[in-house]
Amino acid sequence: MLFELTDEQKMIQDMARKFAEREIKPVAAELDRTHRHPEEIVRQMGELGLMGVTIPEEYGGAGMDYISYVL
Repeated sequence: MLFELTDEQKMIQDMARKFAEREIKPVAAELDRTHRHPEEIVRQMGELGLMGVTIPEEYGGAGMDYISYVL
């Protein structure tokens, strides 16, 4: 299946990549080793809007599609 990402999807992809490189990558091995839930990281993801991508806007989400969610 071939398709092009929208500009908005490309923006989400870039933001998520930068966040993962900055916040998740440095602690990923430690989180795996200790089986600790990264509450602070999840909170930050919520603040960036990454946790409510598919939630309709009228309920506080972004109202986007599942392709945007998986990016």
